[in-house]
Amino acid sequence: MDNAAIAPNPPPRGAQFRLALRLALREMRGGLGGFYIFLACIALGTAAIAGVNSVSRSITEAIAAEGQAILAADMRFEIDNRPAGEEDIAYLESLGEVARSVNLRSMARLPDGSDQSLVEVKAVDDLYPLYGELVTAPRMDFAARHGLSEGAYGAVVAPILLDRLGLSLGDRIDLGNATFEIRATLENEPDLLSESFAFAPRFLISLDGIEAAGLVQLGSLVEHVYKVRLFEPATYDELQAMRDVAREDYRDAGWAVRTSAHASPQLTENVERFSQFLTLVGLTALIVGGVGVANAVRAFMDSKRSVIATFKCLGAAGRFVVLIYLIQIALIASIGIAAGLAIGLVVPFVAQAFLVDVLPISADVSIYPGALIMAAVFGMLTAFAFAILPLGRARDVPATALFRSQGFDAAGWPRPVYVLGAAGLIVILALLAVMTAHDRLIAAIFIAAVAFAFVILRLVGYLIQSLARRAPQVRSPALRLAIGNIHRPGALTPSVVLSLGLGLALLVTLALIDGNLRREIAGNLPERAPNFFFVDIQSNEIDGFRDIISQAAPQGQIDAVPMLRGRITQINGVVPELEGLPPGGRWVLRGDRGLTYAADMPENARLTDGEWWAPGYDGEPLVSFSAEEAGELGIGVGDTITVSVLGREVTARIANLRDIEWESMSINFVMVFSPNTFAGAPHAWLATLTDPGLDRAGEAEVLRGVTSSYPTITSVRVKDAIDVVNRLLEQLTTAIRAAASVALVASVLVLAGALAAGNRARRHDAVVLKTLGATRTTLIRAFSYEYLMLGLATGLFALLAGGVAAWFVIARIMTLPSTFLPDVALVTLAIALVVTVGIGLAGTWRVLGQKAAPILRNL
Repeated sequence: MDNAAIAPNPPPRGAQFRLALRLALREMRGGLGGFYIFLACIALGTAAIAGVNSVSRSITEAIAAEGQAILAADMRFEIDNRPAGEEDIAYLESLGEVARSVNLRSMARLPDGSDQSLVEVKAVDDLYPLYGELVTAPRMDFAARHGLSEGAYGAVVAPILLDRLGLSLGDRIDLGNATFEIRATLENEPDLLSESFAFAPRFLISLDGIEAAGLVQLGSLVEHVYKVRLFEPATYDELQAMRDVAREDYRDAGWAVRTSAHASPQLTENVERFSQFLTLVGLTALIVGGVGVANAVRAFMDSKRSVIATFKCLGAAGRFVVLIYLIQIALIASIGIAAGLAIGLVVPFVAQAFLVDVLPISADVSIYPGALIMAAVFGMLTAFAFAILPLGRARDVPATALFRSQGFDAAGWPRPVYVLGAAGLIVILALLAVMTAHDRLIAAIFIAAVAFAFVILRLVGYLIQSLARRAPQVRSPALRLAIGNIHRPGALTPSVVLSLGLGLALLVTLALIDGNLRREIAGNLPERAPNFFFVDIQSNEIDGFRDIISQAAPQGQIDAVPMLRGRITQINGVVPELEGLPPGGRWVLRGDRGLTYAADMPENARLTDGEWWAPGYDGEPLVSFSAEEAGELGIGVGDTITVSVLGREVTARIANLRDIEWESMSINFVMVFSPNTFAGAPHAWLATLTDPGLDRAGEAEVLRGVTSSYPTITSVRVKDAIDVVNRLLEQLTTAIRAAASVALVASVLVLAGALAAGNRARRHDAVVLKTLGATRTTLIRAFSYEYLMLGLATGLFALLAGGVAAWFVIARIMTLPSTFLPDVALVTLAIALVVTVGIGLAGTWRVLGQKAAPILRNL
């Protein structure tokens, strides 16, 4: 019978709340004992979300605030592989002052030909930079840096190039057909973040210097950049309007337009995506911590049995009791959230010291209220969502049961209103996570995966209990007791599996993805990939180039294909719109793409639809399109593509679609045309050299031979590019592992809370067994067996779940070979066993010393 039914004239709700608040504050005078894990779980997840979002906002706000300096302009216009036409230049000059630059990759070599290095060449005029400051050592004006003196133009280079080639200031170096004198080193390039990703050291020269070098030729991979400083300052809306005019009214210019309002969209998007990932990991830690909250609240309510019984015997309604402890939970959660926010508040200031050299973190990093409020809301929702159910159970337990130490384990599910309340808060938590995410689809999938993992972990816990219940009898009393503890009512099995399983599974997933990527990049990829890519080979150089390669690497395989540059201007006669297209479709339409023609289908591809053209085909122009990109663009066999090549528009019909093995790093193109399409058109060549037996000395000989005979050919050593990717991957995985460790720490805390919540039942067991003659050694052995079996089962589940998740990401999403790594399995099992046995025994050690009389008296 509910005590509320016999309570005389309950006071008004306002008075009830004030009374409940006063009683809650009085109870809290005894301190926060039993709530330290609760506080740690809430603080950890809140700090992760607040810190990550604060750093993200500091970076994105700095990019927005320093847009002019990052772009070195108000507006930036980029055209690939050809300069702007006279009409386009006139339009740019009508907007403001125009600075021109040219970007490309080429080979810089010592005058004696003994060594060479790939460099990122940037040729500028005397207006560069329009905004920001170019810092060199020593400082020089444009003429001193880049002018012609004694037959050599001046160059400013990255310090790493000097170290790589053993050069000093004043030394000379050849680039293309010209000689340059190194006059300064580059300390700060203001628009570095707005440029393309750099694989090689910067080599800064003048436009006159690059013309003398003869590097800009037909088919060269060149970016022509025009930066504009407007005559009059413009607002955000005005900049966007000018961008739209440049795109719509000058479509034929084929330029990519960027404004200072979006100086580095790729960097901003990457920061936001990575921030979303870390936020979701932090949210996972918070949700995992929610299980710890539930355990802590259950243990706390269990310790308050006599107080709750007293309240009920004095006529307090069940909902009034819940209100008292709900207020306490809210106050304690506020303390944990405040601690987490304090940590998250200082994270941007700490991050500034580490990121100031690589990212635009402003020196005046401040507090970001939006990020802190969002973290606080997540923290409070989590605390209430997971605290409501144990609080609801306390409402309906009779006072007599509480006085007899029955506790809440036998109370079952609370009233529907509490179940619905908890479910509603979890739904709100999930919706908030999705609505605040940069990519809502990914966030929704992530949240659904976490929810699915919770369900699976619960089922795994019940499965383990079921297997233990059906296990055959064993002779060892300690082992028999351990098996019984796994499946008995109120067993720790579901809590242990749920708390530790999710964190371990996440760690295994990330470790396997990281290990497979490293194995692929450092091992398998170099074995399959060619030794070199050679770019910008002119038609009159291809035969001589083949002869040099054949002499330097007689066992090598040379693959060479013609290459033109062109951009898609129409699809089925309609100008395509970038807005609304997936990323895989946008990059195909953005700017010029490499094109080729071939009589035969490339070896590293297979047809998925249509047929390849017959030998000697001479009909209408046909094109073979990459199947994946065609799907992104919504086109197929029979559709038409119009490309602008060398100022001429060519329309071709899609004859077939191909699946391309990009990971083989062999030559391939999104679009391969029938040979008759570009018959007689001037073009350059792209080539690869594959020779598995060629050592580093042999590769150096190849480089020397090519660069000395054909200085305008760009040679890219694939292993150098792989090393760059490997270093980036290492930095990325370090951050991801750190984020995953947050979830694992939360799991460990939850495990500790689960064990603490079950300590009262353990005390009863220990006292009864000791009364019946069990020794401390027998009990320790029994508890150790129990924790070993639970840790082993949880570790095996984490391996299975993490292995499947990693396989899906590697094999299905990345389309790379996936291999199970034994070292990851051993480390996972070791962590699971050490954590469960260590924390389990640490928590039960005090239980074994419990006096029997107080426990037996209340049975």
